[in-house]
Amino acid sequence: MRIHVATDHAGFEISKRLVAHLSAAGHDAIDHGPREYDAEDDYPAFCISAARAVVADQRAGVEALGVVFGGSGNGEQMAANKVEGVRAALAWSLATARLAREHNDANVVAVGARQHSEDEMLAIIDAFLATPFSEAERHARRIAQLGEYETTGAIAGHEIA
Repeated sequence: MRIHVATDHAGFEISKRLVAHLSAAGHDAIDHGPREYDAEDDYPAFCISAARAVVADQRAGVEALGVVFGGSGNGEQMAANKVEGVRAALAWSLATARLAREHNDANVVAVGARQHSEDEMLAIIDAFLATPFSEAERHARRIAQLGEYETTGAIAGHEIA
C-alpha cells in the first residue's frame, strides 16, 4: 500500500523513522515533508500535499492512505480535512485508530507526536493501516452523506439548519 506521510517540526525526527518502519513493512512510503528541521515551519502545506496525494491515488485505483502528525495532531487533521475526499481522523488509541477505519473509512490518520511514545505512535498507525472498512450499510450511508455535503452543501432527504 502507498502511505503518504507529513508532519511539522514536532514530528520531524520521528517521520524519518516512520517512513523506514513503513517501508520495512512493505509499504511504499512517501514523505511530503518537511525536508529539514525548522522550529518555525508551517504544517498546512505538508499535510495538504499528503492528503491530496492520498485522494489522487485512491481516485486512480491505487491503494493508499495517509499519516499526518505534529505535536497534538489536531492542526494536521484540520489541514488534511480541507482536501475534498479526505476523511482524516485524530487517533489517540488503538481503538480510535481501528474505529476510524472500520466505521468511517478514514483515509488519513492524525496522531499527536508529543502525546505518545514513539512505540505507541507506531502501534496506533499500524492499527489504522491494518484495519479495513467494515462495509456495513449504515456506515457507507453516512460516509456518502458526508461526501454529498462536501460537494453540494446538502444531504438529500435531510434538512440542515
